[in-house]
Amino acid sequence: MTWQVYAIRFAHRDASVRGEHFYGHDPCALDRFPISYYVWLAVSGDEAVLFDAGFTPDTAARRGNREYLRSPMDTVRALGVDPGTIPHVVLSHLHYDHTGHLRDFPGARIVLQERELAFWTSRHASRGEHAHLAEPGDIAYLVEQNLTGRVRLVDGVHEVAPGVTAHRLGGHTPGLQVLRVATEAGHVVLAADGSHFYENIGRDRPYAVVNHLPSMYEAFDAMRALAGAEELIVPGHDPQVLDRFPAVSGLDGIAARIA
Repeated sequence: MTWQVYAIRFAHRDASVRGEHFYGHDPCALDRFPISYYVWLAVSGDEAVLFDAGFTPDTAARRGNREYLRSPMDTVRALGVDPGTIPHVVLSHLHYDHTGHLRDFPGARIVLQERELAFWTSRHASRGEHAHLAEPGDIAYLVEQNLTGRVRLVDGVHEVAPGVTAHRLGGHTPGLQVLRVATEAGHVVLAADGSHFYENIGRDRPYAVVNHLPSMYEAFDAMRALAGAEELIVPGHDPQVLDRFPAVSGLDGIAARIA
């Protein structure tokens, strides 16, 4: 079973500098370094998988300096998929920019690594920068949905659908997972925050927010092993994604066809 994969950009932030995005000292830390925010859609016939759920316009306004471009649900519809019928939403991890629109995909089973939810409901979740990186309402919603049986908590490698597998890599957060998708071009790896930018994995430079540094380096190696080719590893926040892959007709600057 082969799939078509799309990157969907829903927001952008220009007020961002290199020092926010690379672990350790960066000699150009104050240089401007914009960041884009994406969700990803995989489609095969009548099957669809959404990877991550972005953040809402309210969250963008409250956190500031984030331009909300277009609802990801509207872009999903423009790609020919009804958001209400998507059967699978896979969450890479539970930072605020990946969890905001879960309520807008009511028919989906939510796939999440068990240790990720365990961390964000632990005594450590409120310490330091952790609390700033998550939306309490989104975490509470996931806990509620877990009690209804809607959340599929997994451990390690999980087949979401034939040709689509989630792989726990950790590093950025305890249960960060990436998505591997079989396409005609080969296996695409949607890195999410396994590599925010091409430069993270390309220059072996971890992102600034680190849960476990050795796991972040190992994640780079694992993604290379999982992908059909280096160019099929798609970073989670790099504006260059929309330059390296062809735009979907009518959705320039919003959606690109990965494979």
